[in-house]
Amino acid sequence: MKSLDTLDWIFIGAYFVALFGVAIWVIRKKTENTEDYFLAGRNVGWFVVGASIFASNIGSEHVVGLAGTGASNRMPMLIYELHAWLVVMLGWVFLPFYARSGVFTMPEFLEKRFDSRSRWILSIFSLAAYVLTKISVTIYAGGVVVSSLLGIDFWTGALSTVVLTGIYTIFGGMRAVVYTEAVQAIILVLGAGTLTVIGLNHVGGWGELRNSLDPGYFSMWRPASDPEFPWPSLFITSTIVGIWYWCTDQYIVQRVLTAKNLKEGRRGTIWGGFLKLLPVFLFLIPGVIALVLKQRGEISWDSPDQAFPVLMSNLLPSGLRGLVAAGLLAALMSSLASVFNSCATLFTVDIYKKLKPDTPERKLVNIGRVATGVAVVLGILWIPIMANISGVLYEYLQKIQAYIAPPIAAVFLLGIFHKRINAQGAYVTLVAGLIIATGRIILELSRNSLLEGSWIHSLATMNFLTFGVYFFLICILILVGVSLATPSDPEEQLAGLTFGTITEEQKAATDNSYNWVDVVASLIILGIVIFVMTTFT
Repeated sequence: MKSLDTLDWIFIGAYFVALFGVAIWVIRKKTENTEDYFLAGRNVGWFVVGASIFASNIGSEHVVGLAGTGASNRMPMLIYELHAWLVVMLGWVFLPFYARSGVFTMPEFLEKRFDSRSRWILSIFSLAAYVLTKISVTIYAGGVVVSSLLGIDFWTGALSTVVLTGIYTIFGGMRAVVYTEAVQAIILVLGAGTLTVIGLNHVGGWGELRNSLDPGYFSMWRPASDPEFPWPSLFITSTIVGIWYWCTDQYIVQRVLTAKNLKEGRRGTIWGGFLKLLPVFLFLIPGVIALVLKQRGEISWDSPDQAFPVLMSNLLPSGLRGLVAAGLLAALMSSLASVFNSCATLFTVDIYKKLKPDTPERKLVNIGRVATGVAVVLGILWIPIMANISGVLYEYLQKIQAYIAPPIAAVFLLGIFHKRINAQGAYVTLVAGLIIATGRIILELSRNSLLEGSWIHSLATMNFLTFGVYFFLICILILVGVSLATPSDPEEQLAGLTFGTITEEQKAATDNSYNWVDVVASLIILGIVIFVMTTFT
């Protein structure tokens, strides 16, 4: 890899000046109450909401991991990046219920829909998920990226990035997060887009890129008998994970809850859906380009995860290299900032405030800042354990999410679509899901010590995608079975929180929050997703 020169550093410096200029402007605004600190005063427009959704999702692990996917024979993982239709589903299906309830957090919504037990379980479940996935994975990937770009050791790179991001997140709250993410999304798209265009031009265009590789290389659909990515399990489990992540997870939904109203929130998800289509072209294709150039002997790398930084270093001229480096830093910092604020919100609103309801607003904001620091420390401590679950960073992320998503997705989906699903069913499903998920992770960590051929060894080594399908079915059976075997929840408790209890007035308000432009834009996104799915075959 070529080292960064003076002009590159000028670009990176300009990025940091712009970022912290925005952060300081935001920090000077009022953040003394919880609504302003955790939800930016619920006064954000659709453009910033959509940009924040995109920037929150795309971290260093996506940039590096997706390029690595393109540079290796793991194209089926692409399906996780085609969930733009689920981002739109958040705005059309789930957001009206969240907006009517007036909640800060997803556990808070479960308390209104079911009871306080579900709220407690989801709060604990979500905080554990953030430590196991978002915080540890993002810090790890960020450490790799920063150490490679700046030529420093891994832990110095990881910890310095955490400190820089933590400063404006802790002091500026959600308003600082969403506005800096809008800047970071622009930098990331410009940087990666530039690399994709130059890379395609270098290899001779899209046609030459496809002709340089085996015809089946671009196929994301493998036979149902494939040991790694059987297509039925891949499609079902990735959809389950997508519903959990995009429609029910605090990390993403919190961005939409900052919107001025339902119309702005829905349009934010549509804009976010369009942006979500970009990673396929901005990050995965550069990995394929890097593979072709390696086969030609023009570049070299030891691991597919090195494809993006090596391509960036060798193809881009001085200055542009700094722009893309700034994009990588933007991806890292936006993801970290988002998860920091989400952890603070969950702990402060769903745990601390429930235990001490009379706590002053200003103290709650300070408690949120402390919670952020604790979550970061736990995430750093988990990093050395990650390698025991999977040596491939992007696959590790999808594995853990396949163990977390099924019970939460089941409870939210059925809870919103059918009023007969009750509090007892939701509570039992979430508890059982937490136990099963923990058990699977423990078994996978200890799989080498289990007797090969035994049922417990088979359970520990079962394909994670197939396990996700069975896990979701078990959760559905538990949820429906327990709900039908126990009394219904009071009708007045469900008002406006399920499809069966929406009043005519509420329905009219929802109908007035969109027009034909929103519908057409959503259908265009769905069409593009189908096109990509059929193209990569």
